[in-house]
Amino acid sequence: MKRFYLAIAATVTLMAGAACSSSDPGSASPAVPPAQAPVDAGTKSASTGDFNDVDVMFLQMMIPHHEQGMQMVRLAATNAGRPEIKDLVSAIELTQADEAKNMTGWLQQWGKPTTVDPNADVHVNHGGLPATNPEVIAELARSSGAEFESKFLNLFTGHQGAAVEMAQREVKEGASQPVKELADRIVKSRSGQIQQMLTLLGQQ
Repeated sequence: MKRFYLAIAATVTLMAGAACSSSDPGSASPAVPPAQAPVDAGTKSASTGDFNDVDVMFLQMMIPHHEQGMQMVRLAATNAGRPEIKDLVSAIELTQADEAKNMTGWLQQWGKPTTVDPNADVHVNHGGLPATNPEVIAELARSSGAEFESKFLNLFTGHQGAAVEMAQREVKEGASQPVKELADRIVKSRSGQIQQMLTLLGQQ
């Protein structure tokens, strides 16, 4: 079972490295901290003239992705036993809460909806909606002990790998400089988190 989780997590990491951008998240040092300094949307204003459809879609897709991530992180804060996992998810929760606030603020500033279009056809060119199956999260919530930790690390590695892929596309094709800067930090921080989680999986 341990090998199963390691194999899937490693595969997700390789997929993230082969995403739309030419940047290589795998080259990020494992020492990259999971929490990055948040961007203040009020400080770096994204004016109505410096964004494109890629920026809007990135933010609309990333906000619910963050919400799902927060569900899993809060489960880990309660159900995980190892302090290394608790420290990791505590830092992630703070970072992603700030990011979600900024992303919502940019969309509101542009007069764009903060919710993504549920029509899957709209997102075909963006790789589809990067959602983790709610049933899988519900199953995670019913787990405990070492089983929970293995499931969480495996699921969250894949979840953050999807964030890397979305952010790489934004860095390459977006127009808003503040949003592209956020996306670049997401590529680096999530790649660092993936490396940390792979290490924790290997220690089980």
